[in-house]
Amino acid sequence: MPKVLISDKLSPAAVQIFKDRGIEVDVKTGLDKEELIKIIGAYDGLAIRSATKVTPQVLEAATNLKVVGRAGIGVDNVDLPAATARGVIVMNTPFGNSITTAEHAIAMMFALARDIPQANASTHAGKWEKSKFMGVEVTAKVLGIIGCGNIGSIVADRAIGLRMKVIAFDPFLTPERAADMGVEKVELDDLLARADFITLHTPMTPQTKNILNAANLAKTKKGVRIVNCARGGLIVEADLKAAIESGQVAGAALDVFEEEPAKTNILFGMEQIICTPHLGASTMEAQENVALQVAEQMSDYLLDGAITNSINVPSVSADEAPKLTPFVTLAMQLGSFAGQLTETGISEVTLEFEGDVAEMNTRVLTNAALTGLLKPQLTDVNMVSAPVIAKERNIQVSEVKREQRGAYETYIRLTVKTETQSRSVAGTVFSGGKPRLIQIKGVNMEASLGEHMLYITNQDKPGFIGALGGILGKASLNIANFNLGREEAGGNAICLIEVDGDITPAVIAEIKALPHVVQVKGLKF
Repeated sequence: MPKVLISDKLSPAAVQIFKDRGIEVDVKTGLDKEELIKIIGAYDGLAIRSATKVTPQVLEAATNLKVVGRAGIGVDNVDLPAATARGVIVMNTPFGNSITTAEHAIAMMFALARDIPQANASTHAGKWEKSKFMGVEVTAKVLGIIGCGNIGSIVADRAIGLRMKVIAFDPFLTPERAADMGVEKVELDDLLARADFITLHTPMTPQTKNILNAANLAKTKKGVRIVNCARGGLIVEADLKAAIESGQVAGAALDVFEEEPAKTNILFGMEQIICTPHLGASTMEAQENVALQVAEQMSDYLLDGAITNSINVPSVSADEAPKLTPFVTLAMQLGSFAGQLTETGISEVTLEFEGDVAEMNTRVLTNAALTGLLKPQLTDVNMVSAPVIAKERNIQVSEVKREQRGAYETYIRLTVKTETQSRSVAGTVFSGGKPRLIQIKGVNMEASLGEHMLYITNQDKPGFIGALGGILGKASLNIANFNLGREEAGGNAICLIEVDGDITPAVIAEIKALPHVVQVKGLKF
């Protein structure tokens, strides 16, 4: 009989699910690190929330541990590399608290519009300052949503019910999905200029970090009100403080902060700021939902081997894994390559499988490609959640399977259709399980992908390679691999280079300024 330890406070219903499924369960909350290390070796599963820290030392002592289940989204308290190295599956429950977080954002917007916390404190103090707290209506106001995925779309639905005009900035939101939701898709500058209220619902990525900085706050409609129940680092707090002091921003309601727990903060004490201690997921219903989900998922794995919402392991059977693994890597690389080059909403994704790979578990390979494709914009995505996220965003995903027709025994091609173009990239797996790109945008070339890659499209003209080498040399970027392909002499060409170091924006700008260069992009794998 499998044995599970619940080390953080979960709903009693979760305990009952384990027992009903025939799994022995112990509830021991509040354990310190040494206490957990002492007992963890006796358990097959560990169910946690955010308090328990699953460190390498804990995992080393967990000699029988097979699965860690996180009741919630974030797994910052789990050492994923260490868990993976020890063969421990880590699961989360990514969709259990979406409604709760969305409702908190709406509640914060109302509190901000009507100065409810400030009026409450004043009235408790016996001041009766009725004329001081002159609010604004939300009806007919423009709500700008930055990030219109799972939670953002729920906020949009609630706001439309409040008779607000909803506009959204989200590179992955297609016009068709926006139309279905009743939302107007806009660019960021347009949203900043038009919105009366701005609410953020995007993950933290290099593209979204500090998205509301001094420059962007200066573009907002004067008197805008801002709500953030997503991630603290999306707003530069010092810039927000300055914008409020200047009158550019009327106020902000924040559930998240750059540093948490936030015991001190430069925004604390400002009359125009409403703060809550990361309460987005803090409702009885949300905690019940994630607890039930994690208990079901862990039970399914421990009893039947089914893997759901895994962060670190694809849904592959033990027999399939050795053969499938290099193709999973290839599919992930193809998706990541296309995803890092995609800057507009995706409408269609097509995976073509040719040869032996067409007989494999292509669903897993499609999930891997979608994960790579979506991850540059959405960090909280894995091989289980990627298809769900694609469906939510109205991305049409299709597979084509066929027998070998060309020179390669196995062949995968990914085609991504966006609002503005269609881009394809293809690859194969060579002997020894080594993935290779073999075609980009119809141009044949063979290339392996390293950590730091430079992608360039240009006109095939003399002098380009020499000038490019000079720029990289001046920047002390050593070339590890240099791959070229072209449609025809003097026509369109592609250059894919692996370098031994980070590619700075300054280097990108210098290369882009070269004659005949069409596009330059730094990629990471």
